[in-house]
Amino acid sequence: MINLNPNVTSILPNINPGSLAAGKVGDADGKAGGFDKAIKAVGEYVSKVDDLQQSSDTSIKDLLAGKNSDINSVVSAMAKADMSFKLLVGVRNKLIEAYKQTMNMQL
Repeated sequence: MINLNPNVTSILPNINPGSLAAGKVGDADGKAGGFDKAIKAVGEYVSKVDDLQQSSDTSIKDLLAGKNSDINSVVSAMAKADMSFKLLVGVRNKLIEAYKQTMNMQL
């Protein structure tokens, strides 16, 4: 499991990070399995990162157009978007590394 810095979790959506690993592949009562939940959670993370990137772009455009004069909020929005993107890329890299290790396993 990935241990996240508590300062970073404020930029993530309200999803339990343990939910990616929780659950069974197929429950007997027909509920969605853990992999299905993991895919949905990753989709929500990606959409949250996209929202942060778009809000950062909007705040930069507003600052340049003169609609907003608070540079601190613009820098804060940019830092949030940058950190969330770096976290997403880090998770992607770990998933690719795990996939490669799985493919190299001897049967």
